[in-house]
Amino acid sequence: MNLVVRRPYPQLFAFRRPAPAFDARFERLMENVLNDLFSPASRPASAQTVSPRINVVETDKAFELQAELPGVKKEDVAINVQDRRLTIEAEVKRTEEKKEGENLVYAERASRKFARSFALPAEVDESAAEARLENGVLTLTLPKKAPVQAKQIAIQ
Repeated sequence: MNLVVRRPYPQLFAFRRPAPAFDARFERLMENVLNDLFSPASRPASAQTVSPRINVVETDKAFELQAELPGVKKEDVAINVQDRRLTIEAEVKRTEEKKEGENLVYAERASRKFARSFALPAEVDESAAEARLENGVLTLTLPKKAPVQAKQIAIQ
């Protein structure tokens, strides 16, 4: 007796991988979304935590980044790069010294934190990175790492 396996909808269960370029882009997109979603820098610690505005320009050799950090001193900025993820955290500290005979009429200036984290499109050389803070604008130069060349192995 011969048994015949019948699959009424074979096309629904057939799995074909999409084009490799699409696959890589989709994977990178999902990595960015999930990392941003669960990154501590992407969650505000309070109502006074803001995400600085940034511009990122890619050249052949580096990424050039500018971030607006008004009122921040360079001692109060932390920049970290780990596994293609760049994190910028900064804080503006305001101390109110109330002098005798003075009455505060308006108090709009307050301490606040800046936090921004995102994935870079390529590996960078952290040891050659440069950072400057001038007039409330943080400028980062992040040189790209040289791509790893495939190595051919000789058969003995």
